[in-house]
Amino acid sequence: MSDFNFLLFGAYPYIALAICLIGSWARFDLSQYSWKAGSSQMLSNTRMRLASNLFHIGIIFILCGHFVGLLMPEALYHHFISSGAKQLLAMVSGGFFGILCLIGLVLLIHRRLTDARV
Repeated sequence: MSDFNFLLFGAYPYIALAICLIGSWARFDLSQYSWKAGSSQMLSNTRMRLASNLFHIGIIFILCGHFVGLLMPEALYHHFISSGAKQLLAMVSGGFFGILCLIGLVLLIHRRLTDARV
């Protein structure tokens, strides 16, 4: 089982990052003018703005929460909050922002599947 853990948590993140960087570089090199920043938000109504904001706020807070929660040493936060309270705070805030992100994602996927212009 430790080989599987090493593969999943030790090697896979670096493989995924390498594929992302090499794939982006190859796409930029081979078809440079296919990269554009045309926004489809101009084609939509206010529901798109709500869905996009819900998704982005949710995902940003989830990523920041994981970053702080996983990388902050116990000695740094132990003076202000106990470990149990930190875990409860992480579950409540993570659940809230996870629901926001999920609602935004569902609305964006619904728009993608039903709007012919997108």
